[in-house]
Amino acid sequence: MANRHLARSVVLQVLFERDSSSGAMTIDECIGRLTDYAKEFGARESDAGFMKTLLQSAVAKQKEIDEVIVRAAPEWPLEKIAAIDRNILRLGLTELLYSDRAQVPAKVAINEAIELAKSFGSASSGRFVNGVLGAVYVELGEPGKAEGGERKKDSGKPGKMPVEELIGAVVYACEEKEVYLALVHDIFGHWTLTKGKLQPGEDHEAGVMRKAMEEIGLTVKVEEQLGENEYVANDSKASGGKKKRHARYFLARSEFTDLKLKQEGGLDDAQWFPLASVGDLNFYDDILPVVTRAINLLAQKGRA
Repeated sequence: MANRHLARSVVLQVLFERDSSSGAMTIDECIGRLTDYAKEFGARESDAGFMKTLLQSAVAKQKEIDEVIVRAAPEWPLEKIAAIDRNILRLGLTELLYSDRAQVPAKVAINEAIELAKSFGSASSGRFVNGVLGAVYVELGEPGKAEGGERKKDSGKPGKMPVEELIGAVVYACEEKEVYLALVHDIFGHWTLTKGKLQPGEDHEAGVMRKAMEEIGLTVKVEEQLGENEYVANDSKASGGKKKRHARYFLARSEFTDLKLKQEGGLDDAQWFPLASVGDLNFYDDILPVVTRAINLLAQKGRA
């Protein structure tokens, strides 16, 4: 067994034991059990730091990770997922969402979790873990799939894949000569834009206004379109299990007032950011050009 794969197996044993205790084990107790399992499995001493960091991250981020599992596998209540599969998903998502991708590429995190599922789970565990982590991978924009990490383009036959129309907006406000952007944070660890489905018969401007009010409690005025993109997403209800999402993004202005985050839909925070700090935020690869375009337009208008 490869050394890092063995190290992950050791961490999995601790997560499984902690889960069996309904989370009653403290982090110190978990680390103690990690040492015991490492000796039992014959893990390398040089991997001790890797195992400890991975375990601590999995425990610290369990709440957020469980929310991701629920979102990625809505037909499977968390408590109904087999305990070993549940903890393999927690381990895999810890690496997929929170590890340094230079050290653990996304595909390595997924493949390692699938191998753990094949080794320790049931006959169907590998397919289940692959399906859940694959859905999250697509939602993240398939990092590492190709240079630039672009989301998967539609390679299917024209007209065969259902299309979901989305609208989104870069919402800005001016306050005391400073320009702020209203951004939302999702449970996958990215800052992004208020966005949602366009309703039947609804025009784009009306859709942006509705979604901004629903999602962050703001009344906005749509000024102009910023751009659009398309990508393929998983959809268990669609023929072939895929659908194409076509999103249009707009620049919209609001008053600088408190944000009221909608407590559902995979979002966990909403904040105003001054333009000077926006460049330090973690955006999806297909959202960053939209935000950049908005900042350039605001600069041209003398608002940035």
